[in-house]
Amino acid sequence: MLSKTVHEAINEQVKNEIQSAYLYLSMAQHCESINFPGCAQWLKKQWEEELSHAMKFIGYLNDCGGRAVLGAIEKPKPEWTSMLSVFTDVLAHEKKVTAMINKIYALAVKDNDYATQVELHWFIKEQVEEEKNAAAIVEQLKVIGDKGTSLYMLDHQLSKRGK
Repeated sequence: MLSKTVHEAINEQVKNEIQSAYLYLSMAQHCESINFPGCAQWLKKQWEEELSHAMKFIGYLNDCGGRAVLGAIEKPKPEWTSMLSVFTDVLAHEKKVTAMINKIYALAVKDNDYATQVELHWFIKEQVEEEKNAAAIVEQLKVIGDKGTSLYMLDHQLSKRGK
């Protein structure tokens, strides 16, 4: 059902989603280490979502008679210079993931693979939300700065995600 090209691209995306999860877990650990549990909670929720995205892609491959072959992932960086740098990296990473999903969609269009196009609609909508949420936090951090009471208030707000 899947062309070799689309199958390989989705397999690569499984690895990319797991890589994303690993990055967010590293960011969460950084936030924990500097006593920002709310930011850590937000990032752990991202970690969970990225793993669920990987599983969604794996399920789709299985449904189409394919198989996920897991590739090696890179070690993420362990530290950031500021909370703004953490969330700037989150936004940049989400934009990168959006480009990856769009590339798979373009391959599916080229191959007239309508089933994959439909499957990817969910991911495309998800990426709009991911970028919007990350951009909002970046903009808030630009306004409030990286020190002071406002940062702790934002940390408290972010702790409510997923609860």
